[in-house]
Amino acid sequence: MLVRRVSYPGTVRTWVAPGRVNIIGEHTDYNDGYVLPIALPLVVRCAAAERTDGRVRVGSRQRPGEPVLVAVCDLAPQRARVPGWARYPLGVVAEFARRGHRIPGVDLDLDGAVPIGAGLSSSAALSCAVAVALRDLFAPELTDRALIDVARAAENDYVGAPTGLLDQSAAMLCTAGHALLLDVRAFAADATAPRGAGYEQIPFDLGAFGLELLVIDTGQPHELVDGRYAERREQCAAAAGALGVATLREVISPADADRITDGVLRRRARHVVTENARVLAVAKKLRAGVDPRGIGPVLTAGHVSLRDDFEVSTPALDAAVHAALAAGAHGARMVGGGFGGSVIALVDHDRTAIVVESVRRHFARTGFSEPRTFVVVPAAGAHRIG
Repeated sequence: MLVRRVSYPGTVRTWVAPGRVNIIGEHTDYNDGYVLPIALPLVVRCAAAERTDGRVRVGSRQRPGEPVLVAVCDLAPQRARVPGWARYPLGVVAEFARRGHRIPGVDLDLDGAVPIGAGLSSSAALSCAVAVALRDLFAPELTDRALIDVARAAENDYVGAPTGLLDQSAAMLCTAGHALLLDVRAFAADATAPRGAGYEQIPFDLGAFGLELLVIDTGQPHELVDGRYAERREQCAAAAGALGVATLREVISPADADRITDGVLRRRARHVVTENARVLAVAKKLRAGVDPRGIGPVLTAGHVSLRDDFEVSTPALDAAVHAALAAGAHGARMVGGGFGGSVIALVDHDRTAIVVESVRRHFARTGFSEPRTFVVVPAAGAHRIG
């Protein structure tokens, strides 16, 4: 994919950051729980160069037209005037400046291959691509852990998307050929913790077992800023309060969650408790090097929990899971925040085409638009490529 080049005062270099899918572990990160993502081969590219006039210019190949140009010192006051898509990169610049890092000006040209609204963390890929570019240009002392905090703060405070640590951590820390087991409570406890604290790289080589991980993008976009994601966070906090704990991470048994009298809060807590257990169960199997087909039922159980207890699935997501399983997938579930987006399916290599056709036919019969499907393998986290 070509990145549009323009004339810069400084030398142009390019950085990339990947999208992600969770093998398992949805809505657990902001509950201080466990997640198990992989980085995607699909990335956002950021071509960047230093300016000397105190302004930041950001353009995007996916948003043709006049680029956004604003003074670094005016980023916070002018946030309301910034187009929605530009708030992600400009929010990262603003966060660098807020933390005392001198930004004399910068040109940013973006080009994204991560599908937007598919639940594959395109926004975190964008924010992290910009963050590593700014780090290398202006603050080389910053660690990956610090950049994760910068990128999350930009999304939370500048964009208004109440994300946890999952997306940015996956974009920064994932390695090729591995899934990232992240213990959010341990990882978040100290932003200055040494590299490796709170997370583990677990080998994830499906090809060695004749398997593939199929992504099914339903084409129904989801938005983290539409209120429903924030509502789930508030419900989880309320459920923790009802049980007298700081976060739902502290609840181990589903029986404890069942003590909550409010039915909605009880279901939310039950999902988080059982989802944490599923993450640890899948990680244990993968760590032991056993046939990954054994994690298939755990993935499917995760979807049932997201559908029934957390209530973030949709008819299209359910249809994709049903069609994939009916065609022989070992397991399937929705990924991401929900209310749209994508499904992953664990399939035998020689049945991938059959599963894809099953999903397409099922979608055609039920009136959904044709889904986009592609196979993914664990890729590397954010880095400079040129």
